[in-house]
Amino acid sequence: MTITAALILFSVTWFMVLFCVLPVRFESQGDRGQVTPGTPASAPEDAMIGKKAKITTVIATVIFAITYGIITSGWVTVADMDIFGMLPKN
Repeated sequence: MTITAALILFSVTWFMVLFCVLPVRFESQGDRGQVTPGTPASAPEDAMIGKKAKITTVIATVIFAITYGIITSGWVTVADMDIFGMLPKN
């Protein structure tokens, strides 16, 4: 796996984990009953984006390491994913 491919794999993994972590412990301004004028009631009261970014990085690093290990070990190859039989046989 090239460095570029590893960076792309990590960034895709990181953003997928971020989208899963963002709604955790979400409280809107409307839930707390303290809506700031000029903002919608669904706006977050406290986004905690720094803490969520750290949690995302830890989880994404673990998932990336597992995925990287599987890809580079040769345990799963492109031929294993050829469900339509379109790749040439060796």
